[in-house]
Amino acid sequence: MGTWSTSATLDGRPEQVLDVLTDPAACERWSPVAFEVDGNERLATGGRARVGGRIVGRRIEFDVEIVEADDRRLALRALGPLDIEARYDARPLGPGTRLDASVSVRSRGGLLGRALAGAAETLLAAGALDTAVARIAGEVSPPRALAA
Repeated sequence: MGTWSTSATLDGRPEQVLDVLTDPAACERWSPVAFEVDGNERLATGGRARVGGRIVGRRIEFDVEIVEADDRRLALRALGPLDIEARYDARPLGPGTRLDASVSVRSRGGLLGRALAGAAETLLAAGALDTAVARIAGEVSPPRALAA
Protein backbone atom coordinates (compact mmCIF):
# COMPACT_ATOMS: atom_id res chain seq x y z
CA MET A 1 0.00 0.00 0.00
CA GLY A 2 1.27 3.44 -0.89
CA THR A 3 0.46 6.67 0.90
CA TRP A 4 0.78 10.18 -0.54
CA SER A 5 0.53 13.40 1.44
CA THR A 6 0.53 17.10 0.75
CA SER A 7 -0.14 20.33 2.64
CA ALA A 8 -1.15 23.82 1.60
CA THR A 9 -2.28 27.08 3.13
CA LEU A 10 -5.69 28.14 1.83
CA ASP A 11 -7.67 31.36 2.13
CA GLY A 12 -10.75 30.92 4.26
CA ARG A 13 -11.62 29.37 7.59
CA PRO A 14 -11.38 25.61 8.29
CA GLU A 15 -15.19 25.40 8.30
CA GLN A 16 -15.26 26.78 4.75
CA VAL A 17 -12.67 24.22 3.64
CA LEU A 18 -14.66 21.37 5.18
CA ASP A 19 -17.83 22.72 3.59
CA VAL A 20 -16.16 22.21 0.19
CA LEU A 21 -14.79 18.80 1.17
CA THR A 22 -18.18 17.45 2.27
CA ASP A 23 -20.30 18.83 -0.60
CA PRO A 24 -20.73 16.04 -3.21
CA ALA A 25 -21.09 18.52 -6.10
CA ALA A 26 -17.88 20.30 -5.07
CA CYS A 27 -16.10 16.93 -4.66
CA GLU A 28 -16.86 16.14 -8.29
CA ARG A 29 -15.22 19.45 -9.30
CA TRP A 30 -12.03 19.22 -7.22
CA SER A 31 -11.28 15.53 -7.62
CA PRO A 32 -8.40 14.80 -10.01
CA VAL A 33 -10.36 11.78 -11.31
CA ALA A 34 -13.78 12.31 -12.87
CA PHE A 35 -16.53 10.54 -10.95
CA GLU A 36 -20.17 10.90 -10.02
CA VAL A 37 -21.70 10.64 -6.56
CA ASP A 38 -25.08 8.92 -6.32
CA GLY A 39 -27.25 11.39 -4.43
CA ASN A 40 -26.40 14.85 -3.22
CA GLU A 41 -26.46 14.54 0.56
CA ARG A 42 -23.62 16.26 2.37
CA LEU A 43 -20.97 13.83 3.61
CA ALA A 44 -21.40 13.27 7.35
CA THR A 45 -19.81 11.00 9.97
CA GLY A 46 -21.24 7.50 9.64
CA GLY A 47 -22.73 8.27 6.24
CA ARG A 48 -22.29 6.22 3.11
CA ALA A 49 -22.17 7.11 -0.54
CA ARG A 50 -21.76 5.30 -3.83
CA VAL A 51 -19.40 6.78 -6.41
CA GLY A 52 -18.52 5.68 -9.91
CA GLY A 53 -16.14 6.75 -12.60
CA ARG A 54 -13.64 5.59 -15.18
CA ILE A 55 -10.05 4.61 -14.51
CA VAL A 56 -7.83 3.12 -17.22
CA GLY A 57 -10.87 2.99 -19.49
CA ARG A 58 -12.97 0.87 -17.15
CA ARG A 59 -16.09 1.86 -15.27
CA ILE A 60 -15.59 1.20 -11.57
CA GLU A 61 -17.66 1.87 -8.49
CA PHE A 62 -16.86 2.34 -4.83
CA ASP A 63 -18.84 2.19 -1.64
CA VAL A 64 -17.64 5.10 0.47
CA GLU A 65 -17.86 5.16 4.25
CA ILE A 66 -17.45 8.53 5.95
CA VAL A 67 -15.35 7.73 9.02
CA GLU A 68 -15.28 11.32 10.29
CA ALA A 69 -16.64 14.63 9.04
CA ASP A 70 -16.74 17.78 11.13
CA ASP A 71 -15.56 21.39 10.84
CA ARG A 72 -11.86 20.39 11.02
CA ARG A 73 -11.52 16.93 9.44
CA LEU A 74 -12.80 14.57 6.76
CA ALA A 75 -11.73 10.93 6.81
CA LEU A 76 -13.21 8.36 4.46
CA ARG A 77 -12.72 4.85 3.19
CA ALA A 78 -13.67 3.83 -0.37
CA LEU A 79 -14.02 0.13 -1.09
CA GLY A 80 -14.12 -1.22 -4.63
CA PRO A 81 -11.65 -3.12 -6.78
CA LEU A 82 -9.06 -1.26 -4.69
CA ASP A 83 -9.22 0.31 -1.25
CA ILE A 84 -8.67 4.03 -0.84
CA GLU A 85 -8.37 5.82 2.47
CA ALA A 86 -8.32 9.61 2.47
CA ARG A 87 -7.90 12.11 5.25
CA TYR A 88 -8.10 15.90 5.16
CA ASP A 89 -7.22 17.92 8.27
CA ALA A 90 -7.90 21.66 8.34
CA ARG A 91 -6.56 23.90 11.07
CA PRO A 92 -6.45 27.67 11.45
CA LEU A 93 -3.20 29.28 10.39
CA GLY A 94 -3.12 33.06 10.58
CA PRO A 95 -5.90 34.45 8.41
CA GLY A 96 -6.20 31.18 6.46
CA THR A 97 -6.27 27.43 6.91
CA ARG A 98 -3.55 24.82 6.78
CA LEU A 99 -4.90 21.78 4.91
CA ASP A 100 -3.04 18.49 5.32
CA ALA A 101 -4.23 15.79 2.94
CA SER A 102 -3.23 12.14 2.64
CA VAL A 103 -4.43 9.30 0.44
CA SER A 104 -3.56 5.61 0.78
CA VAL A 105 -4.19 3.04 -1.94
CA ARG A 106 -4.20 -0.74 -1.64
CA SER A 107 -5.06 -3.40 -4.19
CA ARG A 108 -7.77 -5.85 -3.23
CA GLY A 109 -6.07 -8.49 -5.35
CA GLY A 110 -6.77 -9.93 -8.74
CA LEU A 111 -5.60 -8.58 -12.05
CA LEU A 112 -8.10 -5.69 -12.10
CA GLY A 113 -7.37 -4.66 -8.51
CA ARG A 114 -3.62 -4.63 -9.11
CA ALA A 115 -3.97 -2.72 -12.39
CA LEU A 116 -6.27 -0.10 -10.87
CA ALA A 117 -4.10 0.30 -7.77
CA GLY A 118 -1.08 0.80 -10.05
CA ALA A 119 -2.95 3.41 -12.10
CA ALA A 120 -4.07 5.24 -8.94
CA GLU A 121 -0.53 5.19 -7.54
CA THR A 122 0.81 6.55 -10.84
CA LEU A 123 -1.69 9.43 -10.72
CA LEU A 124 -0.82 10.21 -7.11
CA ALA A 125 2.93 10.05 -7.80
CA ALA A 126 2.38 12.48 -10.70
CA GLY A 127 0.84 15.07 -8.36
CA ALA A 128 -2.89 14.29 -8.42
CA LEU A 129 -3.25 15.05 -4.70
CA ASP A 130 -1.53 18.43 -5.15
CA THR A 131 -3.92 19.14 -8.03
CA ALA A 132 -6.90 18.24 -5.85
CA VAL A 133 -5.75 20.54 -3.04
CA ALA A 134 -5.22 23.40 -5.51
CA ARG A 135 -8.77 22.87 -6.80
CA ILE A 136 -10.11 22.79 -3.23
CA ALA A 137 -8.37 26.14 -2.66
CA GLY A 138 -10.13 27.50 -5.76
CA GLU A 139 -13.49 26.27 -4.47
CA VAL A 140 -12.92 27.87 -1.04
CA SER A 141 -11.75 31.18 -2.46
CA PRO A 142 -12.68 31.49 -6.13
CA PRO A 143 -10.80 34.10 -8.16
CA ARG A 144 -12.52 37.47 -8.17
CA ALA A 145 -13.59 39.05 -11.43
CA LEU A 146 -11.70 42.19 -12.32
CA ALA A 147 -13.74 45.36 -12.17
CA ALA A 148 -14.28 47.00 -15.55
